[in-house]
Amino acid sequence: MYAYCLIEYPIKTLDKAFTYKIPSNLQSKLKVGMKVLVPFNNRNVYGIVLRITHDYKENYELKEIINIEDEFLVLNKELLLLGKYMQEITLCSLITAYQTMLPSALKIKKQNTDYNNYDVYIKLNKKETEILAYINNHRPSKKINILQKLLKEPQILKQELDSSALRELKKLDLVCEKKVIKKSEYPNNPIHNNKILNCEQKDAYLKIKSSFNIFKTFLLYGVTGSGKTLIYINLIKEVIKENKTAILLVPEISLTEQIISIFYENFGKEVAILHSALSNKEKYQEYLKILNNEVKIVIGTRSAIFSPLTNIGLIIIDEAHSDTYKQDNNPRYHAKDIALKRCEYHNCPLVLGSATPSLEDMARALKGVYELITLKKRANNLPMPKVTIIDMKEEQQKRNFIISALLDKEINNTLEKNEQVMLLLNRRGFSTFITCRNCGFTYKCPNCEISLTYHKTTNTLRCHYCGYTKIKDDICPSCHEKALNYMGMGTEKLADIIMEKYPLAKVIRMDADTTTKKGAHDKIIKSFKNLEYNVLIGTQMISKGLDFPKCTLVGIINADDSLNIPDFRSSERTFSLLNQASGRAGRSTTPGKVIIQTFSPDNDTIRALENHDYDTFYKKEMNIRKILKYPPYYYLANIKIASKNYDEASSEASKIKKYLAKNLDKTSIILGPSTASNFKRNNIYRFSITIKYRYDNSLKKVIKTLDEIYGTNKNVFLEVDINPLYI
Repeated sequence: MYAYCLIEYPIKTLDKAFTYKIPSNLQSKLKVGMKVLVPFNNRNVYGIVLRITHDYKENYELKEIINIEDEFLVLNKELLLLGKYMQEITLCSLITAYQTMLPSALKIKKQNTDYNNYDVYIKLNKKETEILAYINNHRPSKKINILQKLLKEPQILKQELDSSALRELKKLDLVCEKKVIKKSEYPNNPIHNNKILNCEQKDAYLKIKSSFNIFKTFLLYGVTGSGKTLIYINLIKEVIKENKTAILLVPEISLTEQIISIFYENFGKEVAILHSALSNKEKYQEYLKILNNEVKIVIGTRSAIFSPLTNIGLIIIDEAHSDTYKQDNNPRYHAKDIALKRCEYHNCPLVLGSATPSLEDMARALKGVYELITLKKRANNLPMPKVTIIDMKEEQQKRNFIISALLDKEINNTLEKNEQVMLLLNRRGFSTFITCRNCGFTYKCPNCEISLTYHKTTNTLRCHYCGYTKIKDDICPSCHEKALNYMGMGTEKLADIIMEKYPLAKVIRMDADTTTKKGAHDKIIKSFKNLEYNVLIGTQMISKGLDFPKCTLVGIINADDSLNIPDFRSSERTFSLLNQASGRAGRSTTPGKVIIQTFSPDNDTIRALENHDYDTFYKKEMNIRKILKYPPYYYLANIKIASKNYDEASSEASKIKKYLAKNLDKTSIILGPSTASNFKRNNIYRFSITIKYRYDNSLKKVIKTLDEIYGTNKNVFLEVDINPLYI
C-alpha cells in the first residue's frame, strides 16, 4: 500500500503530494488526514496523508512512512476539502491551510503523556520543630513568610507564592510540591435556567429555527443588551434535540470565559472550549473531546471554526463585525468565509449577531443575500443609556485636559451611589512617547522607527509592533540633560490619575499588559462583577459583550483616537467601538449614562452615536464608500512588497505595478505602489499596492502568478491579502 503525503514545508515549490510506502505495521492503522513522520531530503519531517492507494506505477524506489504522529488527530473529509478552499481564497499553500487547522501546539510526541490538568500546591517537607528552628535562626524575609504561612495552612497554591523564594526553599528541602487533579469549576450537569424569550427574541428564534437543515445566512442585528445570547442558547438547545452540533464564535478571549459560564450552566459537559489562552494540555483535551464526539457545542475565538465537529446543525458568529475574525498573517482567512463554507457543507444556517453590523453585512442583508432580523429594544424593555457628547476644545480652556467637568461630576456621583464606572481609552501603556524638551530627541524603535511607548510599572520603553524593549533612563541619551517629557496617555497613566483624583475609586485595568498571564481576563472580569472594584479602565477589549449589572456610567476618554486613523474604515470602527462600549452602561434596572469626550463634536460619526443611530450612520457612510469606490461597492485586494533592502523593495513594487496594469481587467483600479502604513517593521521595508475591482476573472490568476514568481525570491517577498480589513 502507498500513501500520498503533503510535506510540512511551507514552500510553494514543495506544495504537492509525495508518495511513500506504508510499512506493514501501519497498514491497518493509517487513515487519510493523519499526521505522519516521513523521511524527506535526508531529514525526518511531518506530513499529512491525502490519499491511500494500492497502485503505484512508477519505477522509482520509494521511502517508507516512519510512524503516525498521533492516531487521534485526524483531519476528516470535510476539513481536507476546507483546506483546499482556504488555499483557493487566500492563495496560501495547502500545507499552511492544514497546519492552521492542526496548530503546532497539538504536536504530541508521546501517546502515554498525562493530559490531566493539575493544581500545584506547596507543603512543608520537614517536621514542625525543624521549620521553627530555621525561622528562629534567620532574619525576616519572603522565605520566612512562606514558612510561617505553611505552619498555619497545610498547603498553599504555588501560584500564590513568591517564585524566587520558593526555589530557594526547595533547594533547602524545606518544602515540596503536591499535584492535585484540577476540578472543573463548571457543573457537569446543566442548571435549568429557563429564561423566557420576549416577543422580539421569540420571533427571531422561530425564524432561524424554521431554517434548520437549510443553508442560509441570518444577520441578527440587535441593539446592545437586546438578549442575543438567550436566542443563541434556545437555538442550540433545539439543534441538540435533533442530535446535531453547534459552533459559537466570540471575538475576544475576554468574552470567552463569560459566555462559557453561561453555556456551562445551560449545557454542562456538552461544551468544549478552544482559544489561544489554553495550555497545550487543555487544547489537546478539548480537541480529543470533540474528535471523540463527547461534546455537542464548541465555543471559541477565530480558530475554533476549524474544530472537527461532525453533523453541524448551526454556526453562530457573535459580534460578527469584529476585526479579530480576520487573521492578519498567512493564511489570511476570515472566520466568516470558513463558516459559510462549513454551513454549505452541512446544509445548516449561519447566524451573524451584532449591534453594529459591518457595512458589507448590512448591505448584503438589505439586498436579500442574508435574511435580516432586527431586535430594536433591550431585553425587559430597559432604556438605552443616555449619551452626552463633550467638546474637549472648550474643556481645555477650563484646564480640564483629561477628565471633563461633567465626567468628573458623574464619576463622583456614581462612586458615591456604590455603582460602577467603565472608562475606555484605546491605547495601552503610560505615555505614548517620550521626548526631550531641551533638544527634541524622541525615543524610537531601532527596528520599526516608530515611537516607543513608556510602561511605568516595568519602567520600560516598548515597541508594540516588534516587541523591542529597553529600560528607560531619566537622562536624555542625546543631550544628556534631565529634560524628558512624557507625552500622550495610555490606560496605565489614566489608572494613576483616577486613583489619585477619586478617593472612593478602586481601580482595575484591563489591556494587553494586564492580561498576559493565563486566566487574567477571567480574573479581572470576575473581580469587577463581584464588586471588588468600582472602576474598570481598559482598551477595546472591555467594549464588547461584557455584562456588569452595577455599571451605570461609561466614559470615553478620547473618541478621536480611532477616528483620525488614515483608513477608509476608521469611521465604521469608531462607531462600532464606541457604540459597543456605550452598551455596557445601564444593563440592569438603573438607567445608564455615557459621556463621550471628543475634539470633533460635529463629526457625523460622533453625532450618530449620540442617539445610537446606526441607520443614519450606515446611509452616510455608504454614500461616501460609493463615491470613493470602496467595499461593499468594490472588492479589494492588497499586495505588500517587503524586503530588508529599501531600494530593492521599491524597485520590485514598481515592476509589480506595471505587471498588474498590463494583465488585469481595465475596469480594475490599481493604487500605488506607496509606502505601507507600517512602513518599516522589524527592519523590513514594506510597500503597498491596492486593487479595487468589481468583476475581474483574471485577478486571482494574475496574483497567484506573482506569488509563485516571488515564492523563490530570497530577497523580496509578497504578502497577499484578498478582501483586507486594513490597507
